[in-house]
Amino acid sequence: MASFQTDWIDLNQRYLTAALTEVRVALERHALRSSEPDADASTPADVNTGFDESLPQPAIEVLCNTFGLTSFERAVLLLCAGMELDAQFSSLCGRASGDAARPWPTFSLALAAFPAPHWSALTPSAPLRRWRLIDVLNQPGVPLTLTQLRIDERVLHYLTGLHHLDERLVALIDPVASPEELAPSQQTLARTITLAWSKAKSELPLIQICGVDEFTRRNIATAGCAGAGLHCFAIGAETIPSNTNELEGLIRLWEREAALTSSALYVDAESMDSSDKRNEAVVRRFLERVRGPLILSTNYRWRPLRRAVLSIDAQKPTAEEQRETWEKAVGGETAVRLNGQLGRLVTQFNLNAPAIRASVLEASNNAESENSLATELWNASRAQARLRLDDLAQRIEPIAKWQDLVLPADELNQLREIGAHVAYRTMVYDSWGFGALSARGLGISALFAGSSGTGKTMAAEVLANDLSLDLYRIDLSSVVSKYIGETEKNLRRVFDAAEDGGAILFFDEADALFGKRSEVKDSHDRYANIEINYLLQRMESYRGLAVLATNRKGDLDPAFLRRVRFVVNFPFPDTALRAEIWRRIFPPGTPTDELDVGKLARLKVAGGNIRNIALNAAFFAAATSEKVGMAHLQRAARSECAKLEKPVSEAEIGGWL
Repeated sequence: MASFQTDWIDLNQRYLTAALTEVRVALERHALRSSEPDADASTPADVNTGFDESLPQPAIEVLCNTFGLTSFERAVLLLCAGMELDAQFSSLCGRASGDAARPWPTFSLALAAFPAPHWSALTPSAPLRRWRLIDVLNQPGVPLTLTQLRIDERVLHYLTGLHHLDERLVALIDPVASPEELAPSQQTLARTITLAWSKAKSELPLIQICGVDEFTRRNIATAGCAGAGLHCFAIGAETIPSNTNELEGLIRLWEREAALTSSALYVDAESMDSSDKRNEAVVRRFLERVRGPLILSTNYRWRPLRRAVLSIDAQKPTAEEQRETWEKAVGGETAVRLNGQLGRLVTQFNLNAPAIRASVLEASNNAESENSLATELWNASRAQARLRLDDLAQRIEPIAKWQDLVLPADELNQLREIGAHVAYRTMVYDSWGFGALSARGLGISALFAGSSGTGKTMAAEVLANDLSLDLYRIDLSSVVSKYIGETEKNLRRVFDAAEDGGAILFFDEADALFGKRSEVKDSHDRYANIEINYLLQRMESYRGLAVLATNRKGDLDPAFLRRVRFVVNFPFPDTALRAEIWRRIFPPGTPTDELDVGKLARLKVAGGNIRNIALNAAFFAAATSEKVGMAHLQRAARSECAKLEKPVSEAEIGGWL
């Protein structure tokens, strides 16, 4: 291959030298006629290029064919190239033009010296200037025909057989590495791109490739380009210039680059702010103006563009394909021994091939023995799955366990049922066939209803700890937007990011959304209800557990409650429950001094407030180097009740001291 390339470069150089010789001879003839009108102007002998027909065409011929140059335009281009490559051209141009003060190429000289001249070659729409093969240098007061011409540097390097990205594009456009081996389901999508471009009769369709995983989109796009015999370059949508002149310059330069190098452009619009309508308009104009192979990569489909568009939904490998990747990454015998554990990983996590390999590498480094490898694989997969979600929600490290949760028996049983649904959903949906009956309603959703401090967040934490899953708290008050459609976009980003690991999503302050649900009196009411419906739909299809927390259950209509699988009420704790909370509230290492749980339970506050009181009392005791006693707790209780603007009666704290 290296020898083949060397042979081509050598022959291409000889061919270019011969072509330049033809142009030089034409100039010499014209200079001779200008100085001696009766001189012999016979045609010089043809120059033998000696180019091997088994090799690709020389660069000058490829360029002329690609941009449709006439023989005259070809001569003009070679004239400009000769100025850079042959020292004789400068003085020769001066003699041929009859003015030694103009030792450079001009249109006037070309029109006089070369055969088959035509004035249209000077126009901005003609190939030489349309594709910026040559530059017409700005010289105030000088007629167009006498203005100096110069070959574009990128074109000059191309003619000599050197290929590199135009320097003006380097800061914006990057080459895309060769694609990884695709899963069979993704190979089909890549072939769709290849066939769409191969069978296009005129204008190539824009390929819009959609999906939540950028690696998958790029890999499929690159494979599709390779199948069509195209190199692939990428540009970030947010870097496309908004200035009209800069945008037009970028379009011209890229179209020329794509034609010279047989390349496609991958426009990555994932990080572009969807609320920035001005930037979106710039990108849309770019997409509609660029001709040639073009791919738009987005999380979600864009509105129709004013050109033919083929949309493709790029998905990660199927569950079976992911399992094969896991087995290959882990290794033959180990994969056999971990067969059941690998099945759990495939069921819980939706990872692409690089993430799977990274998980195996991390787990292998951390595992002390093969017995602990399964646990480390699970933990490493959790770490890979949380990469995108960490930017969208607050991850809570689950610490609380079942023994820390104090609730009535019925509510505790409901929470254990929720855990069982999450743990055994694969067996019921896949092995037992319930998932094949209907794709609707397979998501596990729950509503935790109760006043503040009654244990809703702790219950979610207990479930996450018990199931070894990540827990993310999403504050709906920050997700809900006053702008129509933005709330759904925010929710969609959260759910899409969470799908990788099936994390537990805890939507706190759900009242921010539920409080809007109402009869449709105007367009705002209608869109508010749409937001709620969208949230419920995503909860029903989400592969993990989604929990909504509210203290306004009475505001919810029955239609809403029917679409939630579990509704768990967190009651305000009665005296017996409060006593149990007090018994468990202090860690074993906390020194206490004859605490009377019966008296403490008379204070009518929720479990969250009890925790605050216990914590503050511990600080009071630590500051005086004492054990936590009733006096510290009384002081902390008064402070907590003052914060709540709750009057403290003698019946509640009387007799504490």
